[in-house]
Amino acid sequence: MTARRVGVIGSFVWDRIYGRDSRDAPVEEWGGITYALSAFDAALPEGWEVVPLVKVGADLERQARAYLGTLRRLAPDAQPIIVTQANNRVTLRYLDAERRTETLSGGVPAWSWLGLKPLLAGLDALYVNLMSGWELDLETALLMRQHLRIPIYADLHSLLLGVNPDGLRTPRRLSPEEVVGWCRCFDFVQVNEDEMALMASDPMALAATAMAHGVRALTVTLGPRGAVFVAAPGFDSLADLRPGLRRDVSLTAASSGAVRTALVPAQAVLDNGGLDPTGCGDVWGATYFSRLLGGDRIVTSMQAAHAAAARNVRHRGATGLAHHLRGELGTP
Repeated sequence: MTARRVGVIGSFVWDRIYGRDSRDAPVEEWGGITYALSAFDAALPEGWEVVPLVKVGADLERQARAYLGTLRRLAPDAQPIIVTQANNRVTLRYLDAERRTETLSGGVPAWSWLGLKPLLAGLDALYVNLMSGWELDLETALLMRQHLRIPIYADLHSLLLGVNPDGLRTPRRLSPEEVVGWCRCFDFVQVNEDEMALMASDPMALAATAMAHGVRALTVTLGPRGAVFVAAPGFDSLADLRPGLRRDVSLTAASSGAVRTALVPAQAVLDNGGLDPTGCGDVWGATYFSRLLGGDRIVTSMQAAHAAAARNVRHRGATGLAHHLRGELGTP
C-alpha cells in the first residue's frame, strides 16, 4: 500500500534561549520547524508519512540530517535542500511564560515557484509554517494554491513579524489587501491573538475576510485558555472538502448556512516551575492538522492538539520530542 504524504514547509532554526528557567546559562537546541515535524511524527495517522520541504544552511547540515534521522514517519526519499547561506539562528529571551523577544540572524533564502513546484508532486496534503516569515512570498503561495488540489494548512507565525537592522523581530501589520491575498492561499489558517490583531480590527472581521476568500477553518490560539475556531458553512472535517477541493464553488449543500464558531478550552497544566512554552503553537497546529487528516472533526482534532501542547511544555527542546509526545519518555 502506497503511503500518503504530507509536505511540510518551514525553516530549521537553531535557538539560543535565555530566561526559560532559573539557570543563568542560555540553552542551545533545534527550534523552528523541528517542533512541528516532531508533532507530525507522533500524531500522523497510520499510512501517512512526512516530507520536509526545507532549506538548511551548510553550517548546520550535519545537525539537521541527524535530527531528521530520528523521525519514524519520515518519507524514505525526503532530503533537506542545503544552501550556502548561514542557517537561521534565533536568540529568544523570555520575559514570562508567554512573552519573549526574538532576534534573528542567518539568511536561508525563500522558495521560488520554479524551485518549489517539482517538490510538490505526489503530495496528499501540505502544511506551511512561516517560521522566518519569508519562506514563501505571496506570489509563490498563490501559484502553489492554484497548482494544488489538496488540503493546505498555514500557521502564519512570523509573517506578522518584521526584522529590525539589528535582527530584533517586531510586530508587522498586514494591509487589508495582503490579508485577502494570504487567505486565498490556504484552506486552514492558524494565528495567535497578537497575530490576529495585526490582521484585522476584531476577530469576526478577520473571520469574515477569511471565509469570503476560501479559508474553511480559521483558528486563533489563546495559550492556556485554549483556542477559538471559525468554520465555513458546512465544514467540520476533511470529508467536507470533497470533491476536487475547488475553492471557487460551494462544497456542500449546507454551504449557504451560517459560519460556526466555538471556544475549545485547553487542558489545565500544573506549573511547577519546569514548563517550557517554546514550540507549543507549532506542536498544536501539526497535531490538529494530523487529526484532521485522520478524519477527525474540528473539535476532536483541537482537543488532541491541546493534549499535545500540554505534553510539549514538559519537554525541553525538539530533540526527543516525538518520543515524548507519543508517551515514550514518561508521563507529564
